[in-house]
Amino acid sequence: MSYRKIQLIARPEKEITADIFEITTQAIPQPKDGEVLIKLTHLSLDPAMRGWVSADEDSYIPPVALGDTMRASGIGEVVESNNEKFPIGTRVMGLLGLTEYAISDGNGINPIPKELPAEAILSVLALPGITSYHGVFEVLKLSAEDAGKTIMITAAAGSVGSLVGQMAKNLGLTVVGVAGSADKCQWLTEEIGFDQVVNYKDANFAEKLVEATPDGIDFFFENTGGVAQAPIFERMNAHGRIAVCGLIAEYDKATPDPGPSWLNIIKKRLTIQGFTMPDHFHRIPEYGQALGGMLSKGELKYRAHTIEGIESATTGINLLFEGKNTGKLIVQL
Repeated sequence: MSYRKIQLIARPEKEITADIFEITTQAIPQPKDGEVLIKLTHLSLDPAMRGWVSADEDSYIPPVALGDTMRASGIGEVVESNNEKFPIGTRVMGLLGLTEYAISDGNGINPIPKELPAEAILSVLALPGITSYHGVFEVLKLSAEDAGKTIMITAAAGSVGSLVGQMAKNLGLTVVGVAGSADKCQWLTEEIGFDQVVNYKDANFAEKLVEATPDGIDFFFENTGGVAQAPIFERMNAHGRIAVCGLIAEYDKATPDPGPSWLNIIKKRLTIQGFTMPDHFHRIPEYGQALGGMLSKGELKYRAHTIEGIESATTGINLLFEGKNTGKLIVQL
C-alpha cells in the first residue's frame, strides 16, 4: 500500500509555482508505540503558506525545510492506533501536512465531532475561525459596547474576513468590507449581512469608501495591504484600533509597498497591533468551543471552495493570491 504527499523542494522567487513542490509516492508507514496512523480526507490551503515556503528564518514560525512535507491543516480519521487517547475511528484535525496519510504521536491533533461537515470545521473551527475570533475579541477588543461604531475589513469575502464581519455585526457594529469582484460584494451584503462593501478595483474606490463610511472608521481589520490600505487609514477616527492580520497583496513582491504615514498614528492616537496565531495555539480548545457555539446558533455563515485530489494543491494554492477563490479553499482527497 502506498500514498502520496507533497514535499517542498525549492523556494519561490516571487509567486508560488508548482515546480517548487514535488508529489512523491511512498509506502504507508506503520505507527510505533504511542503513535497513530491518520488517513486524511480534507486539506486546508491558507495564505499563511506563502510565508511558510519562504526562506525567512526571522518570522513567527520557521519555514518548511526543503525536502519536508508541505505544512497544512487537515482533517482525517485514525485508521491504526497505538495511542489509547486516539482509538481507531477517531476523527482528528491538526497541522498534518499536504499528504494522504500521516503519523502522529498525538501532540498537535485534536478530536473533532464526526457529525460536523469538513467544510464547516475548516471554514469556522480551524485556522480561519480562531484567527477571526482572536482578532475580534483579543486584538480589536470588540464588545456590545461598540454597537453603532464602524469596522472596516479588507479581503472581506475571504474565510477570515467574512467571519470577522459576522462577529462584529452580531455585536451591533456597522460592518463595511472591501472585496475584489461584484459577486463577492453581493454575497457579503445579501448573504452575510455586511452593511456596505466597496470593490477595490473600482477607479473611484477612494470616493466610494468615503460614501460607505460617512462617520469615519473606528476599527480596521487588515488582511491585504495594497491599494485599499492608505485610503482606509486616512478615514480612521481618533482612538481607532487596527488589527493587522495579513498583507496578501504584498507577499509576492520583492519589496513591499511603503505603508501610510505615521503622522496619523500620533494625531489620531491610533492603536495598531499585528498578530499571528501560533502565539495563541494553546487557546484553540477555548476558541473552538466559542466558535462551535456561534455556529450551532446560526450566527456564522461560510462558503467553501473545494478542489479535488492532492495533486490540485500545487496549483490551486494560487487561487488565494489571485483572488479567484470563492470561499475557504479546501482540497478534498
